Amino acid sequence: MRTSAAYDKVCSLVCLILYVHLISSPKFSSASASTETNALLKWKASFQNQTHILTSWTYLPIATNSSRDQKANTSLCFWTGISCNAAGSISRINLTNSGIQGTLHEFSFSSFPNLEYIDLSINKLYGVIPPQISFLSKLMYLDLSNNQLSGKIPQEIAFLINLHTLQLNRNKLNGSIPQEIGQLKSLRVLSLVENHLTGPLPLSIGNLSKLQVLYIRDNQISGSIPNVIGNLKNLVVLRVARNNFSGHLPPNICQGGRLINFTVNSNHLIGQIPKSLKNCTTLYRVRLDRNQLTGNISEDFGEYPDLDYINLSDNRFYGELSPKWSRSLKLTNLEIAGNNLTGTIPPEIGNLTQLQLLNLSSNHLVGNIPVELGRLTLLGKLILNNNQLSGGIPQELGSLSELEYLDLSTNFLSQSIPSSLGNFLKLHHINVSNNKLSQKIPSQFRNLTQLSVLDLSHNGLDGEIPTELSNLESLVTLNISHNNLSGVIPKSFDKLRGLEHIDISYNQFWGPIPHSKAFHEAAIEALQGNKGLCGNVTGLLPCISEPENKKHSSKTGVRVACLLILPVLGAVTFACFMLLRKKTCQQTRQQEMCLPQFELRSISLFDGRLLYEEIVKATENFDAAYCIGKGGFGSVYKAKLPSEEVVAVKKLHSPCDGEGSYQKEFLSEVRALTEIRHRNIVKLYGFCSHARNSLLVYEYLETGSLFSILCNEEEAKKLDWSKRVNIIKGVAYGLSYMHNDVCPPIVHRDISSKNILLDADYEACIADFGTAKLLEHDSSNWSAVAGTIGYIAPELAYTMNVTEKCDVYSFGVLALEVMKGKYPSNLVGLPSSPATREAKMRGEMLDDRLDPPTGKVLKEVATILTLATACLHENPEFRPTMYEVSQIVTMPRSYIAQIHD
Repeated sequence: MRTSAAYDKVCSLVCLILYVHLISSPKFSSASASTETNALLKWKASFQNQTHILTSWTYLPIATNSSRDQKANTSLCFWTGISCNAAGSISRINLTNSGIQGTLHEFSFSSFPNLEYIDLSINKLYGVIPPQISFLSKLMYLDLSNNQLSGKIPQEIAFLINLHTLQLNRNKLNGSIPQEIGQLKSLRVLSLVENHLTGPLPLSIGNLSKLQVLYIRDNQISGSIPNVIGNLKNLVVLRVARNNFSGHLPPNICQGGRLINFTVNSNHLIGQIPKSLKNCTTLYRVRLDRNQLTGNISEDFGEYPDLDYINLSDNRFYGELSPKWSRSLKLTNLEIAGNNLTGTIPPEIGNLTQLQLLNLSSNHLVGNIPVELGRLTLLGKLILNNNQLSGGIPQELGSLSELEYLDLSTNFLSQSIPSSLGNFLKLHHINVSNNKLSQKIPSQFRNLTQLSVLDLSHNGLDGEIPTELSNLESLVTLNISHNNLSGVIPKSFDKLRGLEHIDISYNQFWGPIPHSKAFHEAAIEALQGNKGLCGNVTGLLPCISEPENKKHSSKTGVRVACLLILPVLGAVTFACFMLLRKKTCQQTRQQEMCLPQFELRSISLFDGRLLYEEIVKATENFDAAYCIGKGGFGSVYKAKLPSEEVVAVKKLHSPCDGEGSYQKEFLSEVRALTEIRHRNIVKLYGFCSHARNSLLVYEYLETGSLFSILCNEEEAKKLDWSKRVNIIKGVAYGLSYMHNDVCPPIVHRDISSKNILLDADYEACIADFGTAKLLEHDSSNWSAVAGTIGYIAPELAYTMNVTEKCDVYSFGVLALEVMKGKYPSNLVGLPSSPATREAKMRGEMLDDRLDPPTGKVLKEVATILTLATACLHENPEFRPTMYEVSQIVTMPRSYIAQIHD
């Protein structure tokens, strides 16, 4: 039996060799057009869907004479995704992102003897990779990435001896990498990212002497990284992150001296850094984090002049930080958190002027924070928490104008909080808790309008809370517990509508708590330990009197009740509104709604009745001359009030007409915008419910909609690349806030250029929340399809399940629209490789009304195009989150780190 099996195997091999020889002969190389045509049409017929992209694939009868045969063959070469060689035989098939849903079983590999290039990535191919793929003896490039292929990688792939690129990323392939892959002596790129591959990395990998890229992150490959990797002297990229590798790093990992990208993070590696890596001066990007590596950090790492990104966090490195790190002048990311570092932070770190992220947290560092860090003017994140740092917070840090995230908590820092921290206009997170800081909270914190988290707890701060903190309209979390603060909580805190989590415990506060959701829903543990707080909260005594509330509770005869943005419980607002609106529609049209429970004076800068009258007067009873836009549920008017303030007024149709649609539109917009406050989200000053007219009053943005600007030839030219990049950033920040910093999260569901408004400085604001949906975690989030055609995520057509990824898809379309200058009618085939993308960018992907971008802006534009590709992925699981998007557009050079590593 063994002899028979061996004989069969030999026969099969001989037959294959004879076949390869046959198809390589000149006579056979001019394959019949009818054979290739029929093979493609048979494969197309097997698809579960007939994608419109392949409409050009139609059968043409072929006569026997040579001229007709050649004509048909020429037609075949003009099919979508098909290219031919000089002899008229198919040499390339490129159907990336074509919506194909089917298998490779009906693909007749033997019918394409001259095929050199196949790209079927970003489709819905399923099933296994057939072993017949071995018939493609001339194949040099194969990309089946981003499909749903399963099963094992066929060992017959070893017969593709001319293959130089093999990409099978993001499928469901399992089993081990076949040993036979080592026979692909021409292979330069092997990419198997995000599959379910197991077993060890085969030793035959060391035979791939031409290999430049080995990219196998996010699998379950185990065992050690074989030492034969050191044989790959042409290796430029080695990325094996998030597997189950164990043991030591190969001693000759950089023997060829060409290694640029080396990421082995999130494995189980042990031992010290090999000397070859210490001397690998070509390194550009290094990730060793989340392993169990050890060694003296000052001795085991060398100097890397081209280093851009390094992360050594969560290992067992020890020793002191060497000043030699400051010689990597191109460094943008330095992370060595969660180790056993000792000594001080070298002041030479201040020489790294390109640094955007510095994370040295959770070590044993001592001494002062170097004032030289104030020179890092591009720094976006400074994380030094959980060390033993002492002294004061340097005033010089105030020059870090790009800082967005600051964590100095759990140290021994003393003195006062410097007022210069109020200079961080982009800061959204500050934590200086668990230190020995004293004196007052700086009033300059009023400038931190983007701040969402402020933690000053467990210090020795005293004095009263500055009333200026009520300017922090983006604040979500406030923790000032365990200090010596005193006085009354400022009533102006009522305006902090986005505030969700507070802790003011163990201070010396007294008096009533603010009328806001965060305080009324706080646990007693967050309020305890004070002198005499009172309010209608479990665990507190009620306040003695509230004359203002009682006074307004008696006014039940008001004819018009205009509810303006109110810092009270959203649920109560809407319950009252729904009941009263229903009652109004059952009465005569002359009756108006009235909500006597709410104190109009305390909830708005405007008087409700007066505001309504002023709007009617300012628009001459909503004359068409003041109309600046129309929608399905009403019109928008520009109104200049007697106070000289200009507002935009959205007048909705009568609440009694079209009951269901009106109710949904009005309540969606009110509920969404009363819960949020962000620089890149249009401000809702208030809403007014009247039997004849129901109004939404917004800030007025003079430049108008992004759509109108892009459609105007002259205005579009004013929208240069820097402004367009900034618009994309603004939309990303706003959506990230809605998805991640609001509870429950809000999905807009209609992100389009018509719903992005621009102020005088071209700062973007997301508008029109009529279709917005709040994602309640305890209820269904299924909904009918809503939004603008062309921007709607494809999965909504068949699932109707609303998630944040729906907005991500719309953002991707919008990003391309801003770059292109008009709606991107063809979303198929967006280039993903840097080389192809750069070529595309100078053509169809960019607005030809502007000169091509250059320098830093060119890199930002390239990042946005790459990012848009990821956002438009048909599978929502593969799209980035808006938080990731907001981080990427902030620090584009960290794109690979946040998405691909």
